[in-house]
Amino acid sequence: MLTIPDVFRSTDLPRGCVATIGNYDGVHRGQRAVLDRVVARAGELGAPSALITFEPHPLRVLAPEQAPLRIVTARERTRLLEEAGLEVLLVVPFTAELAGWTAERFVRDLLVARLGVRELHVGSRFAFGRGRSGNLALLERLGGELGYEARGVPEILFDGEAISSTRVRNAIAEGRVDLAADLLGRSFALTGRVVRGDRMGKRLGWPTINIEADNELEPFEGVYATRVHFPSFPANFDSVTNIGTRPTVYENYSRVIESHVLDFGADVYGEPVELSFFKRLRDEMLFPSVMALSAQIRRDVEATREYFALLRRSQSTPELTPTTERT
Repeated sequence: MLTIPDVFRSTDLPRGCVATIGNYDGVHRGQRAVLDRVVARAGELGAPSALITFEPHPLRVLAPEQAPLRIVTARERTRLLEEAGLEVLLVVPFTAELAGWTAERFVRDLLVARLGVRELHVGSRFAFGRGRSGNLALLERLGGELGYEARGVPEILFDGEAISSTRVRNAIAEGRVDLAADLLGRSFALTGRVVRGDRMGKRLGWPTINIEADNELEPFEGVYATRVHFPSFPANFDSVTNIGTRPTVYENYSRVIESHVLDFGADVYGEPVELSFFKRLRDEMLFPSVMALSAQIRRDVEATREYFALLRRSQSTPELTPTTERT
């Protein structure tokens, strides 16, 4: 089980660990490459594997207006790190005082004095410390002096461009959820709870669940082929999800996330839910009547059925899978 000590307050720290550093928002394929190296080396050396991360994100302290929205919730990040095999998530409280530390002080006072790091693995373009003056070259130089080894991990490319949290974030914000899946190595998902809506979907003949998401980042408005997972049910269910303001039915309505779950009629109000996004079907549109809207929803449902039927068939032939990796 992943342990999460405060690196400055805890007395039970994983000294002699194999570690990496970063926020690891999204735990995307590029970050997984570093984590996989850390976990593998820790296993070979019989040492703890650790991620040194910052809370809050440094930009929330230094330039709040520029701070990025989190790709996943803190709870989801912990789950993903644990699934990657990481043993320790070391939390460094990021303050204005810490922001003033030089990169060399960070290495000497935290990585060496507090943790006694044995090996450090970071991305080849990793930067840290005041003014982001620290880099792999500095880590390597200090490692020779202070008795640890620093190694760079090559970037993972997709369509000729490095995978990064910024690229993942932009894909989600633009509604390009298929690209986000390729970058993440899994479908992007919102987590939250089912809440009561106005039952307009049911009156149209397409009952929906309304989702109150815990995520800061949500896909662009539109209609998507999705899957929902309720912890109380053993299976995942195909669904059609609309994100938007429902302009055909309401004027100036607040943004909602609502899903019509195919072939499902159970009462799940109040239950936790995970909503995974697979394909953007269309923009949210203003229709001339609710009957026209209902007819379009029927077409969206059929398009979703066809999409998932094709996906299931393609799972036995990886070259046809929409999220096949290309590096």
